[in-house]
Amino acid sequence: MPRSRREFLTQSSLGLLGAAIVPQTAEANQVPQTPVSQTPGAPPAFGTAPPVGPAVSTATFAEAEKLVQVEMTSADQAQAAGNWQQSMAAVYERRVGPRRVAIEEGIAPATCWKPQQSAAKSLNPGDDRIDFGEAVGVPLPAGDEDIAFALAIQLSYWIAGREITSERLTRIYLERLEKYNKQLNCVITLTADHALDQARKADAEIAAGHYRGPLHGIPWGAKDLLDTAGIRTTWGAEPYRDRIPVEDATVTKRLNEAGAVLVAKLSLGALALNDIWFGGQTMNPWLLEEGASGSSAGPGAAVAAGLVGFAIGSETQGSIVSPSMRCGVTGLRPTYGRVPRTGAMTLSWTCDKLGAMTRSVGDTMIVLSAISGPDGRDEACVPSTLDFSAWKSIAGLRVGYFPGWMKEAPATDVDRMALETVKKLGMVPVEVTLPDWPYDSLNIILFAESAAAFEDLTISHKVDELKMQVSDGWPNTFRQSRFLSAVDFVQADRLRRKVALEMARVMCEVDVLLVPSLRDEALVIPNFTGHPSLTLRAGFVEVTEARSDWAPDPKHPLPKFATPRRVPHGVTLIGRLFEEGTLAEVGMAMEQAFGVAKERPAGF
Repeated sequence: MPRSRREFLTQSSLGLLGAAIVPQTAEANQVPQTPVSQTPGAPPAFGTAPPVGPAVSTATFAEAEKLVQVEMTSADQAQAAGNWQQSMAAVYERRVGPRRVAIEEGIAPATCWKPQQSAAKSLNPGDDRIDFGEAVGVPLPAGDEDIAFALAIQLSYWIAGREITSERLTRIYLERLEKYNKQLNCVITLTADHALDQARKADAEIAAGHYRGPLHGIPWGAKDLLDTAGIRTTWGAEPYRDRIPVEDATVTKRLNEAGAVLVAKLSLGALALNDIWFGGQTMNPWLLEEGASGSSAGPGAAVAAGLVGFAIGSETQGSIVSPSMRCGVTGLRPTYGRVPRTGAMTLSWTCDKLGAMTRSVGDTMIVLSAISGPDGRDEACVPSTLDFSAWKSIAGLRVGYFPGWMKEAPATDVDRMALETVKKLGMVPVEVTLPDWPYDSLNIILFAESAAAFEDLTISHKVDELKMQVSDGWPNTFRQSRFLSAVDFVQADRLRRKVALEMARVMCEVDVLLVPSLRDEALVIPNFTGHPSLTLRAGFVEVTEARSDWAPDPKHPLPKFATPRRVPHGVTLIGRLFEEGTLAEVGMAMEQAFGVAKERPAGF
C-alpha cells in the first residue's frame, strides 16, 4: 500500500468511543418491543425505541470527537448523550443483540460500483476480436531451464505442435518449484498429483485432436486466495491455513476448461497485504535480501524465476503493480467488472480485481481472454469485449502523462526514457492534469469494506494470530476502522464519483496514460475508478538498500549494500475502461523497443 496510507494508520488515535454493548442478561435476551402508540394513526418517531446498551455521557462524545474531527458544544453533547440508548445504539443489534444476524462470506453489499456509468461514451459489448500472433520459428530449447523461462505463447506453440508434452513441461515446473522455493518461499501448497493428472489429461485430449486453445497444457500458479476444490486455500493467514474449499472459483473453473494445469498455490501477504504470510516472507528473485512485494508476492516471484508458465494475481490497491515492478514481470490489472471474483477472497467488494502475471505483454491477453466475462454470480461483473491484435499499428496513438510526476520521485530515468520511447514509436505524448484533491481520503472505503469483510475475525480476536501485528498491518487497520464515520464514508463515495468523472475527462484526451508505477495517486485513483493498468519491465535501476512494503522499523533496519545492486524497473500504462486490447498493443510495442524483457535473475 502507498506511503500515505501507512502515515494515516500510524498517526490515527483510537481513543475511547464508549458505546460498547454490555454482556447480555436474561432480560437482554428478550426481543425489545416498540411502544404501542396511544393515538391510532400516529407514526413512530426516531429516538423513542426501547433503550439498548449502556448509558453514555457527554465525556464519551468529547473523546469521540477526536476520532472524527467534529466539534460539538456542551449542549450538543448533552442532547446526544441523553437519548443515545433510544436512538442510535439500536443499530448494533445486528451484530450483538438478541436478533443478531450472521452475514455469510459470499454476501456482497447491496450497492454495486459501476465505473462504466462515469465513462464518456457508452460501452456496448460485442464479439471479441483477438489475434495473439504466433511463435512460429522459435525452436524448442534443449535445456529445461530455457523451456521454463519461455513465454506462454511459445509453450503453447510447442505443445500444440507435439514438440513437448504437457506432462514433461509440468514436471519441469514442479521440479523447479521444489528446488527454488527454499530461496523464494513463494509456494503455500504444491499441487503435484493434481497437476500431473491434469497434464496427462491434456496430452490425451491433444493427441485425440481435441485442442482447447493456447492455454491447453500450460502449467500455472494461483495466488492462494483463489478457491480450488479439495485443495486448501489459505489466504496466507494463520486462521485459514487449513481451509479447504469445496468448489472452484470461477477463474479456476475457466482455466480448467481452457486446459491449463495448476501446479501450485502461491503465496500472498496475509489477507492480501504486502509479502509476509504465515510461512514467512516471499523474496525477490532479483535481490534475495528483500521481499517480493505484495500482496501478489508468490505470483511475482514464481513468474520471475521461471517456476510457472503464468500466474493469477489480484489487486485492490497495488497488489499486482508492485510485485510486477519489483520482480520484473508483466502484470495486467483488468478493468473492474471484467473478470468475475466469485470464489476469491474478498477484501474490498468495490476495488478487488483478478489479473494475469506473466513474462510478456502478449501472454496477459491470452490469459485475460480465458477468464473474462460474467458468471451470473459476481454482481459487479458485466459483459465486455476484448479487441486485441498483436499486429496492430500504434502510430498516432495519444499517450498522456503528468509532467510533474515525471520530474520527481518515485519516477526514475527509466520512466523518463519510457516517455521518450513513446515519441520514437510514433505515438504522441500529451500533457494531462487532474485536480489537486485529497485522493487518499478515498481509502476510507477500502478500510471500511475490508473491516466489514473480516468483522468476525476481528471481533473474535483471531486476527491477533496474524504474524504482522504492526501499526500498518491489517489487525490494527481493522480495529481502527470500527471507529470511522459513516458520514465520511458516504462523502468519500461521492468524491469517488467526482474522481471518476475527472478520469473520464482525461481519458477522452488520450488513448492510454503512462505513469510512474508506484506513484501514490497512480495506485489510488485508477483502482477506485476501475481503470485497467499494465505494468511491464522497462529497464534497470541501482539500489543501495533493500526495499520494503512495510513502514520503517528502527529495530529491524533494511539491508544496505556497499556495492549498488542492479534490479528491474517497470513502468505502468493505464487504459480506458474495458480497452485492455489497446493497452496491450501499446505495451507490446514498448516492450519490444525496451528490449529488456528476456533477461533473467541470476541463479535461477
